[in-house]
Amino acid sequence: MLKNKTLAAWLAFLAGPLGLHRFYLHGFYDPIGWLLPIPTALGLYGIERALAYGLDDSWSWVLIPLLGFTMAGCALNAIVYGLMTPDKWNARHNPQAPADAPAGGTGWLTIGAVACALLVGTTVLMSSIAFSFQRYFEYQIEEARKISQ
Repeated sequence: MLKNKTLAAWLAFLAGPLGLHRFYLHGFYDPIGWLLPIPTALGLYGIERALAYGLDDSWSWVLIPLLGFTMAGCALNAIVYGLMTPDKWNARHNPQAPADAPAGGTGWLTIGAVACALLVGTTVLMSSIAFSFQRYFEYQIEEARKISQ
């Protein structure tokens, strides 16, 4: 069965944090595919903690960026898949097929996956970085106030 580049890009973008693109490309014995849901679940648990205990919960501001960085990494995978040349795609994922097999072709749906991944991935990455730094500096200010009193 030929691995379709467009489907792999959309899977990486939409369901990448669950590892579905890895299972599609490498099968169910792929260790990275099985490890990807762990930071996703921890990040979701961090969001749950933030809703329950507020943003001052130190565990939540450690766990939430895990989800964001996982989502951004999967969006980057979608971009890499979508921009890969057909001959390189087919050589890597469809070695039995000719270099110009249609499964490695780039169409408008592939470009759509790349554009969506670029927009959402960049937003999630920058939001995760901003959230992390904000929480870190707020923590530093709190500790400085404790020392100065």
